[in-house]
Amino acid sequence: MLVQAYNLIAHAFLLFLLFPYIISTNIHDCKQTERSSLRSFASTLSSPPLNWTSIDCCRWKGITCDQDGWVTRLLLPSKGLKGGISPTSLANLTHLTHLNLSHNSLYGSLETRFFLFLNRLEILDLSYNHLSGELPLSLPSSNIRIVDLSSNHFFGSIPSSFFHQGSNLTSFNVSNNTFTGYVPSSICVHSSPSLRLLDFSSNVFNGSLAPGLGKCSKLQVFRASHNNLSGLFPEDIYNATKLEEIALPLNSLHGPISDKIVNLTNLAILDLSFNHFGHDVPLNLGKLSKLKFVTFDFNNLEGVLPPSLMNCTNLVELRLGSNNLEGDISMLDFSRLSQLTKLDLRMNNFTGTIPVSLYSCSSLKAIGLASNHLEGQIEAEILSLKSLSFLSLSYNRFTNVTGAMKILMNCKSLHALSLAGFYEGEGMPSDDDMVDFDGFQNLRALNLANSNLYGQIPVWLSKLKNLEILLMDGNQITGPIPSWLGTLPRLFYISLRKNRISGEFPKQLCRLPRLLHEPIASQLDQYEFELHIFPNTIANQTLTQKLYFYPTTIDLSENNIVGDIPTEIGQLQLLQKLDLHSNNFSGVIPNQISNLKNLEVLNLCMNHLSGIIPSSLASLHFLKEFNASYNNLEGPIPTGTQLQSFNTSSFDGNPKLCGAPLPNKCRPNKDTDADNKNNKDEGNGHQQLPWFYIFTVLGFIVGFWGVCGSLIINNTWRYAYFQFMDNLKDRLYVMITIRINTMKIRLRD
Repeated sequence: MLVQAYNLIAHAFLLFLLFPYIISTNIHDCKQTERSSLRSFASTLSSPPLNWTSIDCCRWKGITCDQDGWVTRLLLPSKGLKGGISPTSLANLTHLTHLNLSHNSLYGSLETRFFLFLNRLEILDLSYNHLSGELPLSLPSSNIRIVDLSSNHFFGSIPSSFFHQGSNLTSFNVSNNTFTGYVPSSICVHSSPSLRLLDFSSNVFNGSLAPGLGKCSKLQVFRASHNNLSGLFPEDIYNATKLEEIALPLNSLHGPISDKIVNLTNLAILDLSFNHFGHDVPLNLGKLSKLKFVTFDFNNLEGVLPPSLMNCTNLVELRLGSNNLEGDISMLDFSRLSQLTKLDLRMNNFTGTIPVSLYSCSSLKAIGLASNHLEGQIEAEILSLKSLSFLSLSYNRFTNVTGAMKILMNCKSLHALSLAGFYEGEGMPSDDDMVDFDGFQNLRALNLANSNLYGQIPVWLSKLKNLEILLMDGNQITGPIPSWLGTLPRLFYISLRKNRISGEFPKQLCRLPRLLHEPIASQLDQYEFELHIFPNTIANQTLTQKLYFYPTTIDLSENNIVGDIPTEIGQLQLLQKLDLHSNNFSGVIPNQISNLKNLEVLNLCMNHLSGIIPSSLASLHFLKEFNASYNNLEGPIPTGTQLQSFNTSSFDGNPKLCGAPLPNKCRPNKDTDADNKNNKDEGNGHQQLPWFYIFTVLGFIVGFWGVCGSLIINNTWRYAYFQFMDNLKDRLYVMITIRINTMKIRLRD
């Protein structure tokens, strides 16, 4: 009995161990039709192979089956797949609920046949591929919840019938394609019960936003940035009270922002930048207590900054730059905005001083107050902002630049500092002013331009080992360019334009480490500024805030620099812009400039350069701007090169230059042609000799006769001598005749 009981227990335990395998085997019994369909799909793809070799397709990588062995999920994101999607290759996967092929290199179109049998599909993610064509007339199934077709090449309008089966749709993303027509408003009619995200960004949609968005009662995110939308902001959007994000930058929307915006009590992100909204900022905008990011840059907003905004204690970023806002900002109380990290009020008409309450915002990383009408001096209290890394106060009416620099050099986290254009007529902070200098150790960008500061480039700048961008143009700086400037290990952008700098171009500047060799990928500086360094124009907003993408530049134009352009300039292989115009450079254009393979701008105009334009400049394939006008250059402009594509203005003021694109054609060198002809005419005894040798021979003969003539008394010697003279006379006569005829031909031409 004990043995039987023991065997029974053993069999039961073994059955317990094998039970998951038995169940698993039953669950993953792959269907033959689906296995064939998947292999057909895989056969259209190229490397890397999917390695679907086993019999049971339910065990294949990226495949999930249900308990009955039907394939329910095909998930292959970011697998490096390349190739086309056949409309019928997945037709037999009739139980498929999840299809994710995103972040690959697939191409083809989404024909109606593609969706014909996928009537159980819930999630469709084909984003970040190379798919193209127009959308089919309808979504694949009424079960569809998420559709992501972003970052492809789809075009055409979105059919109004596309959403007829979208009653369960929660997320629809077609951003970064080339869709045209109107943003479909019918989507909220058919999908309003569930829709939470709509993203139409970065397409070519036009016209106004038609009413209908207000019917999306659960809509949380609405994005349609970077399109051609126009017209008024749709009023019914204020009925979508669940909205948490509205992002419509880079369009042409206009009109006032309604006070009804206060209905959107859940709103956290409001980005309407780069539009044409006018009128005032809604007075009660501060009632939206959940606001975190408010961006109204580059609109036509007027009036004052609503004091109610100071009640938005969750604010992280407040960006209202490039508008027509006014008022005394020193009267605003920022002290409650403890989470504020970025404040950008640049290019407005604000008055007053820097608000003292701003120094209570302990999280502040970036302050932009440039191009207003602020006054006063920078106070030491700013040092309480321990995280401050970006400070732009340019083009105001502040005073005491030396005092400001003494204070700010102790901002340990400061990466970008712009104090341009307001310290009129003061002296450049000198080495005597900055005794025991050890500040700005993390500074990457320094802007002291357009302030008429006088003095020389101070030596304390040589201690800024992390400096990458230096702007000191538009001042009254004198003296030479210091050689130590070429030793700064990270410097790649120098502008000393429009000063009174003298001396020569220092050869040490041709050794800037950041301009010599391309760094390896792991060494690329991925630093990103909190705000744009150059916010003055809309065009500049297209520049990334990443430091790496700013062009490598040496701009020494409009100074008094003399001497040759050093041949060592050819070492700066990463240089993209070289501007030396309006100086006193002399000598020739160095051939070594052709080594600057990345050069896009070369401006040498209004100097005293001479000689020819080197034909080697033809190798500068990225050259977009070139100017060598008003020098003393001569000879033909190198033909068959990119130089012919520039306007004649790039070569004006060089009367000895010729050839396209200039109207004056180069004349052939006829002296050389005649010489070449005569050199080939030796058989006729007509070889052309230089005049120098002719006169030398004649002089020798005359001298010889004068000294030795009286000694020639023998008749035989006398006869030989006169025979030699007769032959020489005949030769000289022929050569002189040829020379005279050549000169006559030239004069006639």
